[in-house]
Amino acid sequence: MPPRPLLQAAALLTAAMALAAAGAGVLAMRNGQGRAMTSATAIPTLVPRVVETYPHDRRAFTQGLVLRDGVLYESTGLVGQSSLRIVNPQTGQVLRQVQVAAPYFAEGLADVGPRLLQLTWQHGLAFVYDRQTLARTGEFKYSGEGWGLCHSGRALFMSDGSATLTERDPQTFAVRRSIRVLQDGAPVERLNELECVGPDVYANVWTTDTIVRIDAATGRVTARIDAAGLLGPMDRTGVDVLNGIAHDPADGTFLITGKLWPRLFRVRFEPRR
Repeated sequence: MPPRPLLQAAALLTAAMALAAAGAGVLAMRNGQGRAMTSATAIPTLVPRVVETYPHDRRAFTQGLVLRDGVLYESTGLVGQSSLRIVNPQTGQVLRQVQVAAPYFAEGLADVGPRLLQLTWQHGLAFVYDRQTLARTGEFKYSGEGWGLCHSGRALFMSDGSATLTERDPQTFAVRRSIRVLQDGAPVERLNELECVGPDVYANVWTTDTIVRIDAATGRVTARIDAAGLLGPMDRTGVDVLNGIAHDPADGTFLITGKLWPRLFRVRFEPRR
């Protein structure tokens, strides 16, 4: 996904979309439909309850997180600074790292058995690595941009910054189907980093503090997570957007962070009180 210089344009687009949505709501109320639409389509808003806070390398432009057997794998971006890392999640220590040389801008990350798959933003290549050694063992080609990636156990799901997820074969990377992601009938644009958990896909929404939970079978958003306010004022200096989700099946918690963030948070997603 684009780095900071493009955030302002995206913010303007977000504001325009919000105004359009507000106008649609007013029209619905004038037509006497607002109350029925709200009750029929409301989805829950969740918030992250922080369980633990860990240090995180604030030089890491986080693009993807994977947690397996207590080991955290992290993909970082920017041309000339991209990398794949094995990280101790409790200490933030980088245990092993391989660089992704220019001109590639590394993106989302997923594990498929003993392999790790790392997307590139605009070069149409997914690099394949050995999960233990981080030795590169191959690559897959694809069309369009690569943003987020996750593995459900049966399929890969990939985002490209639009409101569409692409389901892919985890062994061949071939496209199986496209899934339009909708919230209350409206497309959810700028889907970014992904995490597969059971039948759901969790997705960061780029330029926002929002994570959406998506039914992978239908593309319907089933929950919205408001992750604003995780960083204190002192920690917000020089940071970029929220990005990075990893599920811990051992206790059902999630690890979340952002690009250039000094903190990694272990959280539970709970109803807003």
